[in-house]
Amino acid sequence: MSDKEEIPKIQRIVAVLWPSFLTSGVAMIIFYWIFSPEELFPELIASGVGNMAIYSVTFLFLWMTTLTSCLLSCYFLRPCNRCND
Repeated sequence: MSDKEEIPKIQRIVAVLWPSFLTSGVAMIIFYWIFSPEELFPELIASGVGNMAIYSVTFLFLWMTTLTSCLLSCYFLRPCNRCND
């Protein structure tokens, strides 16, 4: 790619963050549609931790997981330099 055709940095960042955000949101909805926080974490609920805190931590964990997946996909899409030229 020439310099004129290079994708702007902000567009590359958003191309990784946005799909991972959407995917983690859908995964969290499906996960908590099947399982209830009260069933999974009864000790936390009994100690006073609210459902919103559990949802938030779960979302952040899923976002970091899907972000890692998206970053690895972008990394492996880059062309390799050949060693035996």
